[in-house]
Amino acid sequence: MSGRFIVIVLDGFGIGAMEDAGRVRPGDERADTFGSILEDHPDLYLPNLERLGLMNAYGRESRRMKFRREAGFGRAELKHFGADTFMGHQEIMGTLPKKPEEHPFQEKVQKTAEHLCAHGHQVQIVEREGLRYLVCDKYVTVGDNLEADLGMCYNVTAPLDFISFEEECEIARLVREVASVGRVIVFGGTGNTMEDLYQAEEVREGRFIGIASARSKSYEQGYQCLHLGYGVDKNVQAPTLLARAGIPVVLIGKVADIVANDGGKSISCVPTRECLKLTLQELSGMEQGFLCTNVQETDLAGHSQSTRVYREILEQADEGIGALLNELTEEDMLVVMADHGNDPKIGHSKHTRECVPLLICQGRRNVHPIGDRKSLSDVGASVCDYFQVLPPQNGESFLYLL
Repeated sequence: MSGRFIVIVLDGFGIGAMEDAGRVRPGDERADTFGSILEDHPDLYLPNLERLGLMNAYGRESRRMKFRREAGFGRAELKHFGADTFMGHQEIMGTLPKKPEEHPFQEKVQKTAEHLCAHGHQVQIVEREGLRYLVCDKYVTVGDNLEADLGMCYNVTAPLDFISFEEECEIARLVREVASVGRVIVFGGTGNTMEDLYQAEEVREGRFIGIASARSKSYEQGYQCLHLGYGVDKNVQAPTLLARAGIPVVLIGKVADIVANDGGKSISCVPTRECLKLTLQELSGMEQGFLCTNVQETDLAGHSQSTRVYREILEQADEGIGALLNELTEEDMLVVMADHGNDPKIGHSKHTRECVPLLICQGRRNVHPIGDRKSLSDVGASVCDYFQVLPPQNGESFLYLL
């Protein structure tokens, strides 16, 4: 296909709890991100998302938004375990999620230290309150991530005035070889010191110890970050498969920070209007290719537990999507979707395990409904099918249904 395939991910925009939510994440069986927003703002109007079949995918109408008779809509379940932005996007790109373990870093301290030493690194074991974490090559700490659900991730942190980010990443990749938790997150910034990191040391629940990222001063300047996922192989994901076939790939927003795109262009960005403006700019200069944009501020609104802010971001996103619709050619495909839920009224600030909408059009035409999909990877598989390249590791194309 000689056209363009655009995917817009409204991060955290769920449309109702998955059937397994109560078992997998107790409490999430009540989750309904879109419903919570409509409950507080029944006059919400998103004309472009309505046109694409948002209410059809949601399953009921609101005061101002109605079903569309002709709409290419569907719903997708999460195949990854939990409700995670990083793994959600790996799944979108065609990764078959592998169930990680959840445990404190204490269970892997010794094995990680031995693995690092075997590869020529100097390792110091720091002990506090009976718990241990590592300092590698004087400037790289390895311990529990204290921001996500405890036990899900390790953090590798360094002050980048004293060691390069590339050297830190080399250490993190060795940690990843030993780790069986969901993510190893490697990050650092400039302008801080090891003393700042030590001052940010925290113990949680008597079992977890690490450097609290928000207190480490890593974010203040020169911030760099890389997420290394469990069982994630970039070589079987859509961006790599497309790049190898000579198809241009552009990733914008948070997806640029968490999905490998060695052969393409990645643009980090957070503000919704700016992300969608960049998407429009990249689209206008692209005759053929794959473009994926993550709208992160919807997820941030969920974390802030504010339906008012969430409404404002959705309205901004809808406006930007409308501008994209006006630029589509007859061969272009557009998919608007999400990666999980983030219900602002559920009573906590974590992600929620929800089904997500799949809103699809070709050119300016709506297409046939695609039903319920069992994995977000069906999008990555459809992208590869569209460009007639090798399929990714996971997913089934829905193009034949359109």
